[in-house]
Amino acid sequence: MIHPTAFVDPAAELDAGVEVGPYSVIGAGVRIGAGTRVGSHVVLDGPMSIGRDNQIFPYAALGAISQDKTAKPDDPTSVVIGDGNVIREFVTIQRGTMKEFDTKRGETRVGDRNWIMNYCHIAHDCTVGSDTIFANNASLAGHVEIGDWAILGGYTLVYQYCRIGAHAFTAFSAGVAGDIPPYVMVQGNPAEPRAINKEGLRRRKFEAADVEAIEEAYKLIYRSGKVMAEIKTELEPMAQANAHVQRMLDFIRAGKRPLAR
Repeated sequence: MIHPTAFVDPAAELDAGVEVGPYSVIGAGVRIGAGTRVGSHVVLDGPMSIGRDNQIFPYAALGAISQDKTAKPDDPTSVVIGDGNVIREFVTIQRGTMKEFDTKRGETRVGDRNWIMNYCHIAHDCTVGSDTIFANNASLAGHVEIGDWAILGGYTLVYQYCRIGAHAFTAFSAGVAGDIPPYVMVQGNPAEPRAINKEGLRRRKFEAADVEAIEEAYKLIYRSGKVMAEIKTELEPMAQANAHVQRMLDFIRAGKRPLAR
């Protein structure tokens, strides 16, 4: 299952069912679960944990020290990748930093069943949920958070510390410099809200009443012209009546950066 030209450090831990292609390099402190396939010319650095049934395509480089000037090779930081992810050619995912060691244990985290296309970059201390899609060349700066089912169009760039909520959508070449609430679709550089991700919600079989409630909340946030304090107050009864609106309100309340508006 391991090609004779591959190098696997004796301190790496690979399940017996892991496949490793030609000329790949797997360093000390890397753990890989059953069913994961590592293509040719892949470089995996530890400390890093990779779960089950992932596909890692040629020339991906995962687990390297971050491109943050404060990072040191012996920092107790890591990358944690879940199960069932597809990680295509030339993807880079880098270790966390000590800047968030108290809250994130210095981890860059990627969940389950994500589809990450060619040349995407996930920087230090990012948290990516599950079932996301990153189109070619989408890139995250440090400390970014991406919710479940979010879709990033090709060449999307996300500024540090920004959050993109669950089921949100960014059009190609979007420049995200503010938080994007769940269900919202943005376009442009800087990215601006255009509508809710209605097509995505339809594909995920959201009830019509829920889509309507999300759309009403969107109009209040982005079309009413009211200040954020008023918007939060008016969202409260809407959130009590609908769990999806509650998710939007919780996202706004937790924000440290302004919304993309």
